Amino acid sequence: MASAPEPAVHDFLHCPRDVTQATPTARALATHQASIRFTLEEKSYQQQFSDMYFLRLAILKPVVEKLAKEAWKEFEVAGEKAQGVERVLDVRQGQLCWVTGTIYMDMPLKPNILNDIVKDHFTVPVLPREKFVDPNVDQVTLEDESGRLRLTGSVLETHELVTGVIVSVLGSENANGDFSVVDVKIPDLPSQKPLQPKGVARKRVAIASGLGISGSQYEGLETHLLVEYLLGEAGGDEDHRDAATISQLILAGNSLGEAHNPIDDKNTEEARDARATKYGYDAAAYNPGPTKALDAILSSLLPSIGVTIMPGSFDPANISMPQQRLHAALFPTAKLYDGSTLERVTNPWLGDIDGATFLATSGQNLDDMYKYVEGTDRLVMCERLLRWRNIAPTAPDTLWSYPFQEDDPFVLHDGECPHVLIVGNQPKYETSVVEGIFLSSASSDDDDEWGKVRIILVPRFDQTGEIVIVDLATMVPEKVCFKIEE
Repeated sequence: MASAPEPAVHDFLHCPRDVTQATPTARALATHQASIRFTLEEKSYQQQFSDMYFLRLAILKPVVEKLAKEAWKEFEVAGEKAQGVERVLDVRQGQLCWVTGTIYMDMPLKPNILNDIVKDHFTVPVLPREKFVDPNVDQVTLEDESGRLRLTGSVLETHELVTGVIVSVLGSENANGDFSVVDVKIPDLPSQKPLQPKGVARKRVAIASGLGISGSQYEGLETHLLVEYLLGEAGGDEDHRDAATISQLILAGNSLGEAHNPIDDKNTEEARDARATKYGYDAAAYNPGPTKALDAILSSLLPSIGVTIMPGSFDPANISMPQQRLHAALFPTAKLYDGSTLERVTNPWLGDIDGATFLATSGQNLDDMYKYVEGTDRLVMCERLLRWRNIAPTAPDTLWSYPFQEDDPFVLHDGECPHVLIVGNQPKYETSVVEGIFLSSASSDDDDEWGKVRIILVPRFDQTGEIVIVDLATMVPEKVCFKIEE
């Protein structure tokens, strides 16, 4: 019986002839450009915070007054036509008029510096509140550089105004000195750059927030599944092809878990002394585990996919808005990709991905606004932020901020209306589309154009195991869940 010929040596270095070898899928690439409008060159607290409100009013007053004049120039009651007045101080009792100014909510339940001082001395504990609202005692006022005017009227309830919003109000002053409001105008959406035509290749952007990396040996399996999915190492061929269409990953804040001090677990006299110490380095309280774990995760992703990472309320960054980008020293290995696939950005962040404008925050602006209103619909609140042309109106009243002197970076100017608004670290995933006429304040002769803004609320990944993926061609998002069943 003839024996089979022995295989050549080089045959052992190849796959069997009857096995088809799959061709690796190339990752889709998208153009990317970030704005530096929220980057601070100098940080100083020597100026007055009130200047921010005057800046905001100076920027948005011409916009809202144009809308008010067009809407109310023919408005009349009992034969009296409404007239516009320049300042709050110029309002006369019984006169039908409209005036423009900044909303200030006088709310006794809001925190104040005196209560903070009391809390600091541990005399009376001050518990955080979910809401500042008390309809029985809250007062809505309108102010400018000349004075302040108290507003009344049921129409105010439908607008759910918060401190820092620029509005025009129509009405008249009554015998009590209050201004009875019959209508309100807000700046509405600014102009929007047209979307650039997309190519044939499908491109998508993944968005995650609240990874909550703790560095524990029991780190969530969901995080590792997410990394494997983005790298194309999880699932079947269809999952690999889907992962290859993701050109960018946006981490919208709180990539590290909430800080935990092991000293807090102890009730000894030494522990109480350590808790009372505010300044200085304490080696017992420092835990390098979370940053090491995050650095390892980024280092595994960056050779394959671009990552945009924003700071959040739990991350080691400044607390005042806008938060500056995370320091490169936190990522000893991943920082080698800084300037290429790693992008450390501010919170908020404004960027352009393949011709689409993305505006993202880590959620502090929406969470603070949530405390001012009675409602719970966060999508409606996001829509109001866009129509107010201010993504952080409550700064610097209750949302910590730098005292800007030359410009308010939170105001949306013409051409800056985003195609996608991302708000991270929210209770659950929600999305909606805001449609409206984008008005240009540059010239009254400009034609009005209709446009759309996609709002996406991204949940905390450490609580839900969910991320959001946006198709750059259609701006339609989808939720992907990596939650492990108990």
